[in-house]
Amino acid sequence: MPSMFSLSKDLGIDLGTIQTRIADASGVLVDEPTIVAIVIQEQKIVALGKEAQGMQGRVSYETIEVAHPLQNGVVADYEITEALLHHLLRRVSGPMRVFRPRVMITVPYGVTSVESRAVHEAVLQAGSRDAYLIQQPLAAALGVDLPIGMPSGNMVVSLGGGVTQAAVISLYGIVAAETMRSGGLQLDEAIVTYVRKKYGVIIGPTTAEQLKVKIGAAIPQDKEEGLEVQGQDQVSGLPRPVTITTGEVVEALQEPLKQLIETCRRVLEKTPPELVSDIIDRGVALCGGGALLRGIDKLLTKALGIPAYSVDNPTTCVVEGAVKALGMYTILKRNLPPV
Repeated sequence: MPSMFSLSKDLGIDLGTIQTRIADASGVLVDEPTIVAIVIQEQKIVALGKEAQGMQGRVSYETIEVAHPLQNGVVADYEITEALLHHLLRRVSGPMRVFRPRVMITVPYGVTSVESRAVHEAVLQAGSRDAYLIQQPLAAALGVDLPIGMPSGNMVVSLGGGVTQAAVISLYGIVAAETMRSGGLQLDEAIVTYVRKKYGVIIGPTTAEQLKVKIGAAIPQDKEEGLEVQGQDQVSGLPRPVTITTGEVVEALQEPLKQLIETCRRVLEKTPPELVSDIIDRGVALCGGGALLRGIDKLLTKALGIPAYSVDNPTTCVVEGAVKALGMYTILKRNLPPV
């Protein structure tokens, strides 16, 4: 007869500002936006994830609030985060009265003890049996099978929606790293600002994200594309279409991308020279949704003088690494954040 614990699942959770992903050894089980819709009067959750996202900007603000419980990678609303995790864990584990899962959940590098405790408490209250934390860059490195158990340098840049992290990892530990509390959302904001200043048209963050994904790039492209979007005239307040080109999106993103380059440079400056020479040989692994932005690998290769490449599984490597980390807990333990 199998032991009771072999029936309980081992789960990795990548709790992100934009998306929350849950995986087990078989692969990704849940991939939902980190968004919750709440009836204000009763403080009751009516929708989560994709369903709640569909309500954004389309419901009366007086009756339903569409909330993002995480801001810049950390828990901003504890109760909503717990409710979201509880719902998602039930979805993958069924009723959890008997076989509660063991969970490895990700946090940005360098979060405060208060912030990491909030995540730990939320996932325990949501129904897990044991909960451990792992820094996102370390999870990403495990998820893309970098040889981080060796005494050599591996560099990971994780381009998330709310945080950007650059880290150098050796012997299962983070040697040098920095976290910038901005990410893909700030790229969208930069596009919104650019369109408003240049055309006097106000577009929403969702439209800005579409521009970034469909025609955006980090560096000028050979093929110039255009996309017509609907906005609101700043003066008359009436709807007005405007066509934005790839070149304009590239121009809009220059400032936030400059900050990304500076963050990577500072991490390399703090890294021992022996490890830097390993990184020059191996390159810089780009993970997270931001790694999908066209030309971001070329931009960083040129700016850092070290080859940068997008990994094969940029959006799922963090959650896949979190699952692997559970099986390696005894080796990783001393390098994981205390709770």
